[in-house]
Amino acid sequence: MSFDDLLKELQGQKSVEEEQKEASLEALFNDAFMNEHTRCESFGEFLAKGNFQVSTREDIDNLPEELFDRHVARETDFPNWTSMLNAATSAHRGN
Repeated sequence: MSFDDLLKELQGQKSVEEEQKEASLEALFNDAFMNEHTRCESFGEFLAKGNFQVSTREDIDNLPEELFDRHVARETDFPNWTSMLNAATSAHRGN
């Protein structure tokens, strides 16, 4: 961790975007989050339901946005991927 990152963290100034990049998908989309907000038991099940082959954040970033947003809207209580990711990040921060 760089000095600037440490300083930001100590000052509580880490951006949501920075936190999203640092937290693993498993940490953000833990089973409790998925049970509360989706029809799936886990993030893996959620991806499998949409036939998405994803193992990294980069894989998700490379998915067709419209297609993934439709899957999120259909299987969760979020209108799109961005709102789901932001809610997971906020929930993760609260832990």
